[in-house]
Amino acid sequence: MTQGLPKPRALLFDWDGTLIDNWDAIVSGLNEALVTYGQAPWGRDEAMDRISASQRDSFPVLFGDDWEAARDIFYAGFERRHLELLTVLDGAEALLDACQPLLTSLVSNKSGRHLRKEAEHLGWTSRFHALVGATDAEKDKPDPAPVHLALQGTGIAPGPDVWFIGDSGTDLKTARATGCTAVILTHAAANPAALPADLSADLTVPHLAALQQALVESMRTS
Repeated sequence: MTQGLPKPRALLFDWDGTLIDNWDAIVSGLNEALVTYGQAPWGRDEAMDRISASQRDSFPVLFGDDWEAARDIFYAGFERRHLELLTVLDGAEALLDACQPLLTSLVSNKSGRHLRKEAEHLGWTSRFHALVGATDAEKDKPDPAPVHLALQGTGIAPGPDVWFIGDSGTDLKTARATGCTAVILTHAAANPAALPADLSADLTVPHLAALQQALVESMRTS
C-alpha cells in the first residue's frame, strides 16, 4: 500500500472528519447565524462542502460586513453542544497509539481554542506536539503557515517525510503547498465535496484502520 512513499518522520492530522466528527454541532451553530441574517439553513453535506475554509476566510463571504456578529452567534450555538456531540471516529485511538514513535501534530481550521478544548475533553492533548487551529498562525489552511507552526521547534521541515493526513480538498491543497506527502481519507465522516481536479493524493485510504496498516508498513521499511 505504501510502496514508493517516503517513510514518515512526522504526521500532521486534520481534526474534523479525520479523527473526530463534530459536524452536527458546527451545522447547528452555523444555521443559527444563517437564519438570523435571513438565509436558508444548510444541511450537513452542504455545510461540509462550503465551509472547509476557516471561519475568518469563509464568514466574510457568507455574511459580508456582518460576519463578526454572525461569528458570535455561531460560537454561542456551537459552544452549547460541541463537547456533547463530539464523536471519536472508529479506529482513531488505535491509530494514534500506533503513531507514538512518530512526532504528531494537529492542523485544523477549527478555532484553536475549541480544537484544544475538544482534545483536552478526550484526554488526547499529550498525544500531540502541537495543536494548531484557525487564527493560531498568520494564515489558515491551505496556507503553509499553520504547518510551519505545527513543526516549530522539532527540527523537522515540511517535506515528503511529513505526512499530511486529512479528508478534504483544503487538506490536499495544504499538503501540496508545503511539499508534504498527501494522505486523504474517504470514510463516511469525510468531507463529501469533490477534491480539486488538478490535484491528487499520494495515498488514499478508505478508513482509519487502513491508514494504521499503511503507517505500520511504512515505519517497518529501512
